[in-house]
Amino acid sequence: MAKIGVRTFANVIRERRRHLDLTQEEVARRIDTSVPYIGLLEAGRRHPSAKVVTKLADVLGLDPRDLFLLANPEAKTLVSLPADSNTPSAWEVFREDENLRKVHNISDREMETLSQVALMGDVRSSRDFVFILNTIRQALGK
Repeated sequence: MAKIGVRTFANVIRERRRHLDLTQEEVARRIDTSVPYIGLLEAGRRHPSAKVVTKLADVLGLDPRDLFLLANPEAKTLVSLPADSNTPSAWEVFREDENLRKVHNISDREMETLSQVALMGDVRSSRDFVFILNTIRQALGK
């Protein structure tokens, strides 16, 4: 069980849901998932996909970037301040690297997800995008 006062993904979504006077049933219906899954998220016993994080942020009126980083604290070390505008971003380098995409068998859908990660802040390198992708794949059981 999570400690009271600790800012975790589970605590934030539970407290925000209660603040908005929403039931787990209402949240589950709005994000098209099950009530038990919402309970497991609030108990910190399940890891949400990026898609679920985005839906929850929308329903609960939370910043999707902050919520993603709470759900994926290891990703926080990969996100940095925006790069110098004259230097291509890590996302631009990663996106243009067709060989890397082939080696890691990255689908168009995964590229879309990683583009959302890139919007949260500049990731330092292509290697970090691969790490984030593998973290997402592992969370989804792929």
